[in-house]
Amino acid sequence: MGTIINILLFLLILGTLVTVHEFGHFICAKKSGVHIYEFSIGMGKAIKTFKGKDGIDYSIRMLPIGGYVQMAGEVYEDDDTKKIPKEKFLCNRPWYQRLIILCAGVFNNFLLAVILLFTIACIWGAPTLKPVVYEVEEGAPAAEAGIQSGDTILKINNKKVTTLDRMQLLLLLKDKDNTYEIQVKHENGEKETVEVTPNKVEIDGQKVNRFGISTKATIRKGVGNAFKYSFQKLVSVMDQMLITVGNLFTGKISLNQLSGPVGIYSVVGESRKSGIQNVIYLAAYLSINLGIMNILPIPALDGGHVLFLFIEMITRKKVNEKVEAVATNIFFALLMLLMIYISIHDIIKLF
Repeated sequence: MGTIINILLFLLILGTLVTVHEFGHFICAKKSGVHIYEFSIGMGKAIKTFKGKDGIDYSIRMLPIGGYVQMAGEVYEDDDTKKIPKEKFLCNRPWYQRLIILCAGVFNNFLLAVILLFTIACIWGAPTLKPVVYEVEEGAPAAEAGIQSGDTILKINNKKVTTLDRMQLLLLLKDKDNTYEIQVKHENGEKETVEVTPNKVEIDGQKVNRFGISTKATIRKGVGNAFKYSFQKLVSVMDQMLITVGNLFTGKISLNQLSGPVGIYSVVGESRKSGIQNVIYLAAYLSINLGIMNILPIPALDGGHVLFLFIEMITRKKVNEKVEAVATNIFFALLMLLMIYISIHDIIKLF
C-alpha cells in the first residue's frame, strides 16, 4: 500500500509542476494573441479531449507525467497560413512577447515554489538561513582546526557564504588537496581563517566529507518572516542549483551525485514518512529545479529557444531553420542519454 501511495504522490507532484509550467506558456501565449492548437495535461494517447469556446483543444492524456502547449509557429510558420493569420504565429510576434511566453513557464515554477515555501513558513514557522555552527563534535577535524559552536561561516575556499544551503554545498565540493580554507567569525566578533582536512566516510556507496559540524536553524513565526523566508529560500536554492551545474563541468560534482525520476521517487517516499511539511518542501524544491533546468541556454529547453531569440535580436535575422532543428535534436538526444544514465545509477543505488 505504501508503494502505491508513493507512486501516486510522485505522479501528483511531477504532474502538478509540469502543468503549472505549461500553464505559464499557455496563458501568456493566449493573452498575446498567439493561436493555440492544444493544451494537454499528460503525455501519450488522449483519454479525453474537448474543444473550448476559444477554439482550443483541451486534453487529458494517458501518461500523467508531462504536458505541453501546442502553439502555431513555435519556431517558424506552420503550413496553416491560409487558416491562421500570420500575426497569430508565435514566430511573428514582437520579440518581447515571445520572450515573455518562453520564460512564463519558468516564472510559474518559481512562483509556485514561493507559494509553497510561504505556506510552510506560515504553518510551521520560518527557519533562519544564517550559516551559524550549532555544535562541533569533539576531536573532529573542525574542532581541531579551531572552529567553535556559535561561529558564523563567512567564506569557504574564498567563496562567500551567505546561507546554510550554500555552506553545506561548498563543503560537499571536491577540493584538490582535500584541505578546506574556512573563514569564521567568532561570537566575540573576531574573524579567523582556518584550514580543515575532513575525514572521508562512505554513505550509500559514496565517499563524502565529514567535518564534524552540525547546524540548527532558529524557527521564527509570523507572516512577515514567512514572506521573507519564502524569497530568501527561493534565491538560496537557485544559487545551489547554479553552483551545482557549474561544478558539474569542472568535475567537483560527479554525475553520480545527481538524481533522475527514480531517485526523485525514492526521495518522495522518504519525505512522505517524514510528514506533509517535507512533502510540500520537496515539491517547492523540485519546482525551483525544474525552472532552473528549463532556463539553461541549451537547445531543446526553453532557455535554448531564448538563446536563439537573442541571436536573432543581435543579428536581426532568424537562425537558420535546419541549424536550429539539428541543434535541438542533438541536445535532446544528449539529455535523454543523460537521463537514462542517471536513472540506471539510481536503480543500482536502490539495490
